Amino acid sequence: MLLLKKIVICIITMVCMLHSVLFLPYCAQAEEELPEPAAYVLMECSTGRILSENNSHGKLPVGSLAKLMTALLAGEMLESGQWQLQTELTASDCVNGKKGAVIWLLPGDVMTVEDLLKGLIIGNANDAAAVLAEKISGSSEDFVMDMNARAFDLGMRDTRFTSPEGYDDDASYSTACDIGILCCALSELECLEPYFSTWRDFLRDGATELVNENTFARTYEGMIGWKASHSESSGWCIAAGAEKNGMRCAAVILGAEDEDSRFALARQFLRDGFSKYTLTLPGFSSEFMKPVSVRGGVCSNVDVEAKDLSGIVVPKSDTALKAVMVLPLYVHAPVEKGRKIGSIAFYNGDSLLLETDLVAKEEVEAMTIGIAVEKILGKLCKL
Repeated sequence: MLLLKKIVICIITMVCMLHSVLFLPYCAQAEEELPEPAAYVLMECSTGRILSENNSHGKLPVGSLAKLMTALLAGEMLESGQWQLQTELTASDCVNGKKGAVIWLLPGDVMTVEDLLKGLIIGNANDAAAVLAEKISGSSEDFVMDMNARAFDLGMRDTRFTSPEGYDDDASYSTACDIGILCCALSELECLEPYFSTWRDFLRDGATELVNENTFARTYEGMIGWKASHSESSGWCIAAGAEKNGMRCAAVILGAEDEDSRFALARQFLRDGFSKYTLTLPGFSSEFMKPVSVRGGVCSNVDVEAKDLSGIVVPKSDTALKAVMVLPLYVHAPVEKGRKIGSIAFYNGDSLLLETDLVAKEEVEAMTIGIAVEKILGKLCKL
């Protein structure tokens, strides 16, 4: 019996040692740090808040990530009703000589907006980008001007596009932060989401196959877009978006070491964003929203309300918000409805997360002699 116990103990010890030998290398591999890219940023899309970053404002080549702006302008044509998915566009000579990824368009070919978007977004097709650009702005040159103007409107201050295709060009550049801003704008265009989340599709009744370089389209749960790219100048890049628990995040990686690391980094940043942060709507007690006195008005005070209360991203470890309100002792009539009266700011610790105006809920007319007489007569009639 004693011998049997010793044999059992030996077997258990050997199993534990073998488990340790197999498990430790796995742990070391899992904890191994990924190579640092040239730049990255992690943003929450609805607020634009940066959750983590490194060199996010460094100007770098971004290659065909520029096609994201081409897709945005095409998507806005759909959103505005100027195009329908089945609107047919005819290719001109602009498709001649397009290098790189193409869907083999020839001058005179007719293709729907939907199929051109598939070519652009799923297939990274440069000839599809050229056709869409020309039909939006009249020429490639004018479209580039529109690309840069839209970038400026979005707040992309460190970006310059030189082509709708995103060819390598020493004169073109952007930043991880600016591409993140562009992705936040794309996240609002539901009409483009089906194409960004498609890994494989076909055109011309199956004759032309399209395969998305962004494999997140088939491997990442909750993926909403946008694009993976690589070129000699820009290296390995990705702009990846995902949604979880009502929060959308965008991870932009520029100049990753290789194909695998860009996906691993994007996955890691998105995981950190969803695990460490939450999106909440700020609230504050109505008892602090006392009416503001009005001097010279038909009413003695006016109620105020917050103009725009959007979501706020806070760390899950500390969701406490502090509201700081600024209101005057009084305002002078007349007071227009919606007029700014004061402001309210929300802080998480020392970090300012949101500031918005406090505005008048209703109109307050200025007191005149005629109105005063009318009020006095009204009171006398009630006696």
